[in-house]
Amino acid sequence: MAQNDRPRLLIAGKAYAPHIGGIETVMQQTAEAMRRYAKVKVLCCRDGIGLTKRERINGVSVTYAGSFGEIASCPLSLSYFGEFRRKVMLSDAVELHLPYPPADLALLLSGYRGRVIAAWHSDIVRQKVMGKLCSPLTKWLLRRADVIVAATQAHIDSSPMLSQFREKCIVVPYGIDPAVYEERPHQHPLDAHLHDKGAKKILFTGRLVYYKGVDVLLDAFAKLHANAELMIAGTGVLESALRQQAENLGIAERVHFLGRRMTAELRDMFADCDLFVLPSVAQSEAFGIVQLEAMVNAKPVINTALPTGVPLVSIGGETGLTVPPGDADALACAMEHLLTDDALRTKYGLAARERVLREFSLDCVMKKMRGILLPEKE
Repeated sequence: MAQNDRPRLLIAGKAYAPHIGGIETVMQQTAEAMRRYAKVKVLCCRDGIGLTKRERINGVSVTYAGSFGEIASCPLSLSYFGEFRRKVMLSDAVELHLPYPPADLALLLSGYRGRVIAAWHSDIVRQKVMGKLCSPLTKWLLRRADVIVAATQAHIDSSPMLSQFREKCIVVPYGIDPAVYEERPHQHPLDAHLHDKGAKKILFTGRLVYYKGVDVLLDAFAKLHANAELMIAGTGVLESALRQQAENLGIAERVHFLGRRMTAELRDMFADCDLFVLPSVAQSEAFGIVQLEAMVNAKPVINTALPTGVPLVSIGGETGLTVPPGDADALACAMEHLLTDDALRTKYGLAARERVLREFSLDCVMKKMRGILLPEKE
């Protein structure tokens, strides 16, 4: 296809690389895959406070709209609306990554009449007041959308909003590129943090915020008899409180807060751990891409039985174990079970890798997305 004949695609959401997060990962994967078939532009907001800036990341044109702060994790940006209108009016299709109410409003105000794809990642869970205020706008957007993409059937079934638009929904899971992890040099970054070199290594990575359930993980870890140490990679508003909790529980020597780590370091950590735990306690955790990163490295996963896509990624009794959210006793038992049974850990880990290769390969996922975002003209 000639350059001038390529369709024009705008991908819009709250944040983008180098911001680290599940939605941002999906946006970047989609933008970089679709640039082979379309003229792709990305619109997001700046982290923190600053003026609008434009960059080119891995061949993709990205506009970071200026921001003067945020409320309830929502960046405040007036320039987002002007940037959105200018870009969308020159686009054949727009994909909105939700939840991000300003993107819904930007579409409404733009008057755009072209193809709209809503990539639904999660309901607004904790900010209940914002959720109610934005509900009419969200319903308008979902009625306006030509297609709604959800990562699992559980996203649709568990969402009071999304379940009203089932006929528009298509399930496309998030994906991961196994080759990126196979090319990684063999390193053991977690070993350097161990007090006891013979201890098993439990890994958690993610933001230290309420819905991740790290407080439950610490309570569970304190109950373990197995020789293990806990590695926590990430930062967030709860870090100080979690450090204090570890001190109060008498486990501070065996719990290592590693701070924010870049992607390459995290890949090495997934390869180096013995067990990955995702102890999330609220529906804000809609999928948990980090599970795929552990699984592709043949690591078993312990997750929680949320009514979202989380337990559909790593399957309890097949690729790891699933426990009730917020249940420290059940989580402790699950960790104890896997830490003390090397054969079971290996069995679940190998099954986990096979599941990723079979169900979540990025090439297969992006082929589905291309058909949705850039359908062939009849």
